[in-house]
Amino acid sequence: MKITLIRKEDINRKWWLIDAEGKTLGRLSTKIATILMGKHKRDYTPYIDNGDFVVVINAEKIRVTGNKLKDKIYYHHTGYLGHLKSIPLEKLLEKHPERVIMFAVKRMLPKNKLQKKRLKRLKVYAGSEHPHSAQLPEPLGV
Repeated sequence: MKITLIRKEDINRKWWLIDAEGKTLGRLSTKIATILMGKHKRDYTPYIDNGDFVVVINAEKIRVTGNKLKDKIYYHHTGYLGHLKSIPLEKLLEKHPERVIMFAVKRMLPKNKLQKKRLKRLKVYAGSEHPHSAQLPEPLGV
């Protein structure tokens, strides 16, 4: 069996359009992470970044199961002593629904040097309008 490695000039990136309306957060995030890493392609290599671009619309209409709206809390630290900030999922969905999907996908990607590059290819929008119509994203029936 002969192993072929992909080169930078052989990388062909596509654009995917995903409508998040009525989709479950976790299941949708795993599909997005798979596309960003390039695992859906035949020539996947873990240490080479050959994933595609993903545009997510209607992030405000995402669905979560169980009591996660009230129980799930996102934390971040400001860097100052005693300044641990927390915000529940319910309030984050009201203020910044696109961040909910970004956080979920970020935590599903491998924690290595390629994580930032892969996240830059993820575009999330709260409504149905997006400025990437020129790239002709392919609709994905997730």
